[in-house]
Amino acid sequence: MNKNKGFSLIELLIVVAIILIIAAIAIPNLFAIKRCGQPSCDSATLAHQQLEVGYLSEFNQMGYADTFAKLGPGVL
Repeated sequence: MNKNKGFSLIELLIVVAIILIIAAIAIPNLFAIKRCGQPSCDSATLAHQQLEVGYLSEFNQMGYADTFAKLGPGVL
């Protein structure tokens, strides 16, 4: 009796092909998600910077506000 151990070449090629198909579907979606999330982060950072500048100019203090509450109502 001949007992084969391991996988045949065809089986390995099929598994590799399936992995490549899944990767081809998933990778573009990951890049699209990363692009979509970036503008909201940029706008939040810009809003925070504008609040800090307003705080500094109104209260004539050096440095940043130590709490968000000092920046005004409705801020986190």
